[in-house]
Amino acid sequence: MLSRLTGYVIGFTSLLFASVSQAETLSPHTLFIAGDSTAATYSTPDHQGWAGVLQEYFDSSKVTVDNRARGGRSARTFISEGHWQKLIDDVKPGDWVFIQFGHNDAGAINDDSRARGTIPGIGEDSVDINNLLTKQAETVYSFGHYIRQMVADVRAKQAYPVLMSLTVRNIWRNERIERGSGQYGGWMYQLAWELNTPFIDVTNPVADALENMGKVKAAELYTKDHTHFNPIGAYLHADTIVAAIKGLRPTLDTMLYSKKGTAITSAEWTFLRLPFVANANLPSVFFVGDSTVRNGAGDGSNGQWGWGDFVKDHLNTKQVNIVNRAVGGLSSRTFVTGGHWQRALNMMQPGDTVVIQFGHNDNAPLNDDSRARGTIKGIGNESEQIDNMLTKQPETVHSYGWYLRKMIGEAMARGVRPIICSPVPRKTWDDNNEIVLGKDSYPHWAWQVARQSGVMFIDLHRLVAEKYNALGPAKVDELFGDAHTHTSEAGAKLTAEIVAAELQASLNL
Repeated sequence: MLSRLTGYVIGFTSLLFASVSQAETLSPHTLFIAGDSTAATYSTPDHQGWAGVLQEYFDSSKVTVDNRARGGRSARTFISEGHWQKLIDDVKPGDWVFIQFGHNDAGAINDDSRARGTIPGIGEDSVDINNLLTKQAETVYSFGHYIRQMVADVRAKQAYPVLMSLTVRNIWRNERIERGSGQYGGWMYQLAWELNTPFIDVTNPVADALENMGKVKAAELYTKDHTHFNPIGAYLHADTIVAAIKGLRPTLDTMLYSKKGTAITSAEWTFLRLPFVANANLPSVFFVGDSTVRNGAGDGSNGQWGWGDFVKDHLNTKQVNIVNRAVGGLSSRTFVTGGHWQRALNMMQPGDTVVIQFGHNDNAPLNDDSRARGTIKGIGNESEQIDNMLTKQPETVHSYGWYLRKMIGEAMARGVRPIICSPVPRKTWDDNNEIVLGKDSYPHWAWQVARQSGVMFIDLHRLVAEKYNALGPAKVDELFGDAHTHTSEAGAKLTAEIVAAELQASLNL
């Protein structure tokens, strides 16, 4: 269902990384679900939680889906009422535990009807109450506190916790659907990084699918109210979750899936834990690009970092979201054809900004059986028809400038401000110990496209090269995590400071 609803071309991305079949696979006996009514099992025609249909995607003779989700519960009351302890008592080493809360955590902390709210955020705040519902003294903690407790308990059983963002509510504004109730998805994402757990973004892929359906058809999935979906909605969410599970590293053994589960196309970028808009009440600055903007999973693997991970250190994140959606190994072409541009664009709102930097991978073959990511050189309107040796599909390949203009135009059509960056320079020195600048190539073509399109241009190629020239070869060596392309943490921070200064001056951040 997911592939029919989204219309994304996602096959490209799977071939940019080591395939999931080559990654470590796990074979748990049980997949446990901890959550609320959006995951719980029901048997009514107008309400079914996504985990209520999840077993259909797995071979029940090999793995059991044990859905412990309970309607009306928050992270706090799932624990305080004993549901969590009953679950954790049954967890065995190697099992997986999916944790999804947030819809009910925004409720009242103390009242005589539910008393289920948690303190907003992921800090260690607490408040002592005399619970009006239970008539007992209770210390109430933050949302993050309860999730940390669950993760710690799962790991103590030598099992595998997976954190998830919220299901989608059928609430629309200006033809766009709500992407998360409050900031719980963002907090869960932060916790996934803090606790080094896998993370599945349920919210944004499902929101993409629902927006693709349109408001009228989406309403057919929410016949009870705006929060709870019927079985069709449950399958949509389950499709999304199974696709994401396949993209985790480590992932589940392919032998665990049923015929229905096997048919789901893997979202093989899940392991990258790409960020999304954390606070819908703030404008956002998006970054799209290649590994020089976000390297790998953004965790500094092999000592390599992209500059997009450090711009937030220089901007007031109380005023703006920083959303680094760059993906390593991609060119301007494959960022588009792999669906990454559309997924990022779908998150953007009028008034947001998107910073675009490509070029390092565009100078590659147009057609081969390993990456097939090259673009036609220049900024013209030339195109070439190919039978893509990698995807086994026909494709029209355009120029570097064409793909940049496509992103610029589609951003502007949504009221989003595009900013073009020239690609950062490689660590290549000339005879005068100065960085070799690209001439009549991608840095220049990026500038030409920005000028022709009337959008802001940040000449990172030149600005960073000037910094390197001033430092000299010996000190610049310390700024790289490989021979000449990918920066170390120090190098990424240097570039990020340049980008942040340009954004501060332009956006008043």
